[in-house]
Amino acid sequence: MLKIRILAAIALLLPAPALAWGQTGHRVIGAIAQPYLTRHTRHAVRRILGSESLAEASTWPDFMRASPDAFWHTEASPFHYVTVPAGRTYADAGAPPEGDAVTALKRFSATLRDPHATLAERQLALRFIIHIVGDLHQPLHAGNGTDKGGNDVKVSFYGKDSNLHAVWDSGLIDQQQLSYTEMTSWLSVRITRPQARAWTTADPLVWIAESAAIRDRIYPASPMLSYEYSFNNKAIVDERLEMGGVRLAAYLNAILR
Repeated sequence: MLKIRILAAIALLLPAPALAWGQTGHRVIGAIAQPYLTRHTRHAVRRILGSESLAEASTWPDFMRASPDAFWHTEASPFHYVTVPAGRTYADAGAPPEGDAVTALKRFSATLRDPHATLAERQLALRFIIHIVGDLHQPLHAGNGTDKGGNDVKVSFYGKDSNLHAVWDSGLIDQQQLSYTEMTSWLSVRITRPQARAWTTADPLVWIAESAAIRDRIYPASPMLSYEYSFNNKAIVDERLEMGGVRLAAYLNAILR
């Protein structure tokens, strides 16, 4: 018990890892997805998570990074991103030996389909799937392999030291000063039926290709970021959150049918 407490205290003192979309963004994607679930999928999710919503489950894999269990610091760490070098596709690059978000999606999807999986295994798998779909819609989680997904790109965001990855994880969202429910409400009503139909794909390679293409356009010319950078990228952030919600529902509908 003492060892666990010491490790937990150390974790609190360490710099926080970059978390795709931050808590608000992940919850928005989960909440947007909820009404797009089929009745069968809603029942399947409830059997696994009980009263826990997609929004609540979406941040669990990031929260568990503070756990002293070695799984969260070694095996699970690569599950949040992919690497797609400039000018290449994910299919060209492939997954590294330690795995990545795509291999994790396959692994956890297989767990959900496995009739012999325990409830705890299915809960871990579903929570991770919800989280990973959100991760892959954050452009810098399809990193180019040269700067740790923008973590090494130091910037000043509204006068505060930051890095490009953190700006996209949470800075551009938190700057709007909206709760996740407010943001969900505003974004959800904008999604038209034609848009939802056009965005509905359960193929992670499509999401990754989109994120990589956006990634290459969002590196700033100057490290001093404020109103102009927010203005130029707000529509991209909003659309990626909207798409992430629609695609999360599509993915869950496909694997839980």
